[in-house]
Amino acid sequence: MQKLLLLGDEAIAQGALDAGISGVYAYPGTPSTEITEYIQHSPQAEKGNVHRQWSANEKTAMETAVGMSYAGKRALVCMKHVGMNVAADSFMNVAITGANGGLVILAADDPSMHSSQNEQDSRYFGNFAFTPVFEPSNQQEAYDMTREAFDFSEKYQIPVLLRVTTRLAHSRSGVVPREVREQNQIKLHPNPTQFILLPANARKQYAELLNKQPKLAQESEASSFNKYIDGTDKSMGIIASGIAYNYLMENYPDRHCPYPVLKISQYPLPIGLISKLVDECASILVMEEGYPLIEEQLRGLLNRGLNVKGRLDGTLPRMGELNPNIVAVALGLKDIHGAAVPDIVAARPPALCTGCPHIDSYHALNEAIAPYGKGRVFSDIGCYTLGALPPYNAIYSTVDMGASITMAKGASDAGLQPSVAVIGDSTFTHSGMTSLLDCTIEGTNITVVILDNSTTGMTGGQDSHAFGRLESICLGLGVEKEHIRIIKPLKNQHETNVQIFKEELTYQGVSVIIPTRECIQTLGKRVKAKQTEKIIL
Repeated sequence: MQKLLLLGDEAIAQGALDAGISGVYAYPGTPSTEITEYIQHSPQAEKGNVHRQWSANEKTAMETAVGMSYAGKRALVCMKHVGMNVAADSFMNVAITGANGGLVILAADDPSMHSSQNEQDSRYFGNFAFTPVFEPSNQQEAYDMTREAFDFSEKYQIPVLLRVTTRLAHSRSGVVPREVREQNQIKLHPNPTQFILLPANARKQYAELLNKQPKLAQESEASSFNKYIDGTDKSMGIIASGIAYNYLMENYPDRHCPYPVLKISQYPLPIGLISKLVDECASILVMEEGYPLIEEQLRGLLNRGLNVKGRLDGTLPRMGELNPNIVAVALGLKDIHGAAVPDIVAARPPALCTGCPHIDSYHALNEAIAPYGKGRVFSDIGCYTLGALPPYNAIYSTVDMGASITMAKGASDAGLQPSVAVIGDSTFTHSGMTSLLDCTIEGTNITVVILDNSTTGMTGGQDSHAFGRLESICLGLGVEKEHIRIIKPLKNQHETNVQIFKEELTYQGVSVIIPTRECIQTLGKRVKAKQTEKIIL
């Protein structure tokens, strides 16, 4: 195929298009901006109807891409390094939910702070979240690695972090493209609880994430992007990651370094290849752009000369909290508290309070959406998350604050319709408003249900910033007045409420339904306080 002269950012964009993405979600920030701009101006993207509009911030970009992945399609989300801080909440949790359609997160770091307020290394986010990291060393590798990252994401059902730096992002080189892959069809994940991070599900998902780590390490050992290049002078071995490998090779015009070199562009670190280098060489020089991540790990990675015990070797459990008994066992002392919980002690899962307004809201929503099938309701963080449990089984995602609207938007962008978001009044003002703004700017086909119980119920009934403001906020964000429907979630209003849900589910655009009734707990406290006041008076 014809060679293209591309910026590193453009190579990533073309690689993503050729990998069959259905959407790119991003907030502009140097040195990542050109990726989305390239896709926005691409005839290939226009022909494929690839979603390519800017998001309100990095968090909404991340969550909307997750929604597209939820629906089975491939999504790219782009930001500069400080944008990872904004998106960290969703990024950390999505590592636990895993991916369905291929999900690649591009973080463009800016060493020397050419246009940034700090110098931050996004590889640490990969370590923090136990996600694989790809770090290209040149433009061709940026293209190839982007394609590989989407395949890798779907192979292991895990998001992949693609990290570049300014010089690679903004320099040009020849890139040979490959065949174009078709976009995925909509395909929901067979595990209906994958994206519901209630603690019981989250513990299972986290255990799965940990179980993937040895396989990810094996992939790094065998990766074509990690190369061991032998040398004749064993007085020193060199580890060079990402673009630092190019800087090393520029000092040797014939591309022959006399020292053994280990080029690293895929993480987790390939311990076997590092061991080979350490065994053969008297000293090691580590070259890496950004923080000394490899150097820090290398100093303790091989466990040479020390007998180290702890969570990594199984002396302490890899997952969960420590307690005095676990520590006692690790110390070789008697296990005195290890008896199983008696069968007579039954588990008591959490449940919505008797009289909770959300119960009537979910009953109405379930009846209205039943003809369309399951898997179309995205929820959020709050007591209404319990709608995922029987007898309601009403929601299919809970990832982080505000993600309900953005995930529903991403699923709608992918073609999953109707797509419904359920969010609480307090969570809406915390993180949902920017998400709704993305929807109104684009005229997304989505139904947003704001459960207004007039308080921050899950954390004890604190005052909600949304109190008395929801309708005006929605109007201000661009929702049409006739499609802001305020209902009363009561049994005697059930038929009316079902009809309203049905009407808005068929509307081709942004609609908001606000079931409004005070939390039963705060109502009880308020009534009790008034009774106490009367007694005192």
